[in-house]
Amino acid sequence: MVGTSVAVAGAAGLVAGSLYAVRTGDGPQTAKLAGDAQARNAQAQGAQAGGARAGGTQARAAALAARVAGRLGGRTAGGYLDTAGRPVVTVATAADAAMVRSAGAVPKMMRTSPRTLARTTAALRRSMAGTPGTGWAVDPATSQVVMWVDDSVQGARMAGVRREAATMGTAVRMVRVPGRLRTLALGGDAIFGGGARCSLGFNVQRDGQPFFLTAGHCGNIVRDWTADQEGAQALGTTVQSDFPGNDFALVQETDGAQSAVDLHDGTAQPIAKAADAVVGQQVARSGSTTGVHTGRVTAVGATVNFPEGTVTGMIQTTVCAEPGDSGGPLFSGDTALGLTSGGSGDCRTGGVTFFQPVTEALQAFGAQLP
Repeated sequence: MVGTSVAVAGAAGLVAGSLYAVRTGDGPQTAKLAGDAQARNAQAQGAQAGGARAGGTQARAAALAARVAGRLGGRTAGGYLDTAGRPVVTVATAADAAMVRSAGAVPKMMRTSPRTLARTTAALRRSMAGTPGTGWAVDPATSQVVMWVDDSVQGARMAGVRREAATMGTAVRMVRVPGRLRTLALGGDAIFGGGARCSLGFNVQRDGQPFFLTAGHCGNIVRDWTADQEGAQALGTTVQSDFPGNDFALVQETDGAQSAVDLHDGTAQPIAKAADAVVGQQVARSGSTTGVHTGRVTAVGATVNFPEGTVTGMIQTTVCAEPGDSGGPLFSGDTALGLTSGGSGDCRTGGVTFFQPVTEALQAFGAQLP
């Protein structure tokens, strides 16, 4: 039985399912990366694990920002945590500002209206959904849509992207992301099946039965999971999987396990609840390739155009990840936030990583934390 495993601008490049870890083959990354990366990161994991245990105060501030923004609905560009850790919610009217202030958050007047931001993202969905290597999300702090491109976007394709962004004026800000975005199919506490290695995210329950969540791009290709590469220790069976569009899968476990995150230092962080991430929130991610790493949420509701298709509603972060961390948990203190989906860069130079919100997966599957 396996326990729960537990935006940056640059000059480098978006790739999805080309980096599955396999036991044989000549792919760009193989299972040996797990050992290589673990050795490289062993010295850093103690400090990262310590940071992963923190986050109670921030989690409460983030929950307040998300709750107040939810009350405003389409009248806000969202909420975030500022550099002092205060919950900030964007508003368009004095009446809404008063409501935000009375709820205990800080109101911030928007420079671009929520309606304009919604029109801009809708236009991007129509015109750019078929352009791999691109994506976008609303930045509530600047009231802009941030549109990113990777190194695969060159020549005529880049010219087309620039023209599309220019038609939207100052509502859109373009950046580059380092490395090629790809799904990161190896593991947190490793799970194996069909030649692939992925990561167990969070243990959950449905109708009193034990299940766990992992990435949908893993569930799409593996039915029967084991806790060992040889296939001797049965772990569970994929019963539902969704990718692209979303990136989550539900696996029915052979045995149940505790609700906790492996911090890769001999300890675990208990997980008591699930919540939506908020821009500016400090977060941690656990995975078998690179252990525990921390960073900050830079966007929510992000759209990523992988070569395999478009995934929407993602959490964008500065947390590094590498092939092998896919499906693993994103969390803050005792709060579950997301499942590792894909990203760019690595844990030597940094990068961008995207996560499937865990609240959406729980709702889709009718599941809850134990």
